[in-house]
Amino acid sequence: MILSGHDLTIGYRDRVVGSHLDVALKTGEVLALLGPNGGGKTTLLKTLLGLLLPISGEVTLGDRPLAAYTARERAQRIAYVPQSHAATFAFTVETVVLVGRTAHGSLFSGPSTADRAIAGRMLERLGIAHLDDRPYTKISGGERQLTVLARALAQEPQFIVLDEPTASLGNQGRVIREIRALGAAGHGVLFTTHDPNYALRAADRAFLLRSGACLAEGEVHAVLDRGQLEALYGATIAHIHDPDTGEGAFLPE
Repeated sequence: MILSGHDLTIGYRDRVVGSHLDVALKTGEVLALLGPNGGGKTTLLKTLLGLLLPISGEVTLGDRPLAAYTARERAQRIAYVPQSHAATFAFTVETVVLVGRTAHGSLFSGPSTADRAIAGRMLERLGIAHLDDRPYTKISGGERQLTVLARALAQEPQFIVLDEPTASLGNQGRVIREIRALGAAGHGVLFTTHDPNYALRAADRAFLLRSGACLAEGEVHAVLDRGQLEALYGATIAHIHDPDTGEGAFLPE
């Protein structure tokens, strides 16, 4: 299955953020969306999720327009992990994760034994099962990020869309490993990042977005070079290599 946007113009009633955007994500691949702040990354994500309607163009999921799916049908196929999630009510971590199961049941019925088992597996998977009975308001920002990711996984979606998932320093390695594992397991994964090094570590393809326009798109190692990144960020970029491993990294100069 493919989640795709065709000739999209994106934005809000009073402001166009981007135009002439074509983006596609297949199941089984990881796509990194890179660009500076204000370039349109989050607006594009929300349009692909159906949270924002495109000003023009169309988002499709499989062979149907995304708008033809009900909210429940979309939730069964696409999960969203926002950049930040405010802790308002003191629900337990397990309860927050169980919210992901409402895509497959009723909002007003209690979770089933199977729902609790799935939630428990996702907590174990992300290494936070020990927090299951802790109030969501009493855990760290990084732990909340992992909890929201566990909630998304509990939806059992085909596609997972993550906005700046590596923002929490303590969880970066774990999140990158999980992104790679999700792609290998057959999910389509789209994530935003400011750091090209995370894209190199986790993604199959990269989409470079600046001022609402696509500068380049393609296989990650082909797209992420010094010249492209300097054009993307408007800054001088150094490309360094580890003499022992041969691995490279991009750093601002």
